[in-house]
Amino acid sequence: MPDLTHGDDAAAVNSLRSAVMRLSRRLKHQRVDESLSPTEMSVLGTLARCGSATPGELARKEHVQPPSMTRIVALLEAKGLVRLEPHPEDRRQKVVTQTEQAEAMLEESRRKRNAWLAGLVDALDEDEWAKLRAAAPVLEKLAHL
Repeated sequence: MPDLTHGDDAAAVNSLRSAVMRLSRRLKHQRVDESLSPTEMSVLGTLARCGSATPGELARKEHVQPPSMTRIVALLEAKGLVRLEPHPEDRRQKVVTQTEQAEAMLEESRRKRNAWLAGLVDALDEDEWAKLRAAAPVLEKLAHL
């Protein structure tokens, strides 16, 4: 196990944190729909990845309080990006499902962000690109721990 308290390992962790945060901020600016908050986009992304969910399940996945998620879902519904349907087993609950409009917007957003990132990758040499390709699954793993 690496020693993350000092030395080269600590410097690498610090550099990784800083680079991921800067790159994330820059990617967030490559939005298709400026009327959506980053949180609203994140909820739509979660629905795209995980499928329909109750507001409570979305709140847990997004690490927000249930009342906050209720407000976010209401905003997304008003914009036509999600619909609420009766829960198949519990009539007290609703299930949130993304609409075709949301799917199209997310696809366009992914396309725009991928194109922007591909433009950055063009500045890398072959060795750097190979290292980045090899690191991608590790970064994906970290993102889901």
